[in-house]
Amino acid sequence: MMNLQVATAGEALIDLIRNDDGRLQPCLGGAVYNLTRALARQGVQTLYLNPLSRDRFGRQLAAGLAADGVHLALPDAVQQVTSLAVVGVDAAGHPDYSFYREGVADRATTAQAMTEACAGSATLSVVCTGALALSPDDADTYLPWLVSQRQAGRTVVVDANLRPSVMPDLEQYRAHVLKALQLADVIKASDEDLECLYLPGADATERARHLLQHSRAHFLALTRGGEGATLLTRSGQTFHARETAAIPVADTVGAGDCFLAGLVVAMLEMGMAPDCGTAQVLPAQAHALLGNAIASASICVMRQGCVPPLRSEVKDRLALSTVAFA
Repeated sequence: MMNLQVATAGEALIDLIRNDDGRLQPCLGGAVYNLTRALARQGVQTLYLNPLSRDRFGRQLAAGLAADGVHLALPDAVQQVTSLAVVGVDAAGHPDYSFYREGVADRATTAQAMTEACAGSATLSVVCTGALALSPDDADTYLPWLVSQRQAGRTVVVDANLRPSVMPDLEQYRAHVLKALQLADVIKASDEDLECLYLPGADATERARHLLQHSRAHFLALTRGGEGATLLTRSGQTFHARETAAIPVADTVGAGDCFLAGLVVAMLEMGMAPDCGTAQVLPAQAHALLGNAIASASICVMRQGCVPPLRSEVKDRLALSTVAFA
């Protein structure tokens, strides 16, 4: 293998997106799949840990990763079928999901298999997971793996990216998500995620601060839709950034995944240690993190579906100084 930098673990599925005429259009998707592609398209040597199906959809998912230069921990396809998600988009461009994930390929793995795949790369420095991987049903797969990655000294990034509409026991789900976030060095969450977790606080920033203070993470990236994003550090700093002007939104599918990819890319480029945020973060570092993340997300939402930007596209957008910092 090449000098791998990031390993990702979580769902790869087909989004069946409902068109205006009622037909369902299949698109490659899944939050972690989108994140994986987004990282690779920005030049990160990325390892995807989950199996893919030998069915037609699985072959398409594999081809999409290969086209972007992603490395597969399990290049041999498995017999389980591909996960499906039926996606509707409301008038504001926000997606809602129904998932079909019993006996599927991307869940046909173990903590041991993922840990061994990561152990095979001495250069791997960051691991990422979140979204459907935070289902309580998969606790025995992902939690031991996350523990092993912390013990190995890698930076653990967890995207809350909650899916409450498909979890039968919301109380159990919230408790499990909070347990998983305890294993993160870096947390990414949206304002909607924090509301769903029932965290105390008068606004999203206060809820994010509460979550950070009651976790072991060193910083938290809070996305706020059109209001931009906020970076909170364990040392007590708060940085905010947003686009200086409204951008044309095609839809928001994959926006958070591209945001996280942009954040991780900036972390890698600056060589940030796992405990960055425990001490004071320089404003230039915070601006690089937020600027890269927001630019990545903005390019995504201007496109139909999740088409992650290339590194050159993100740099070109950053050169336009479209992001304002506070």
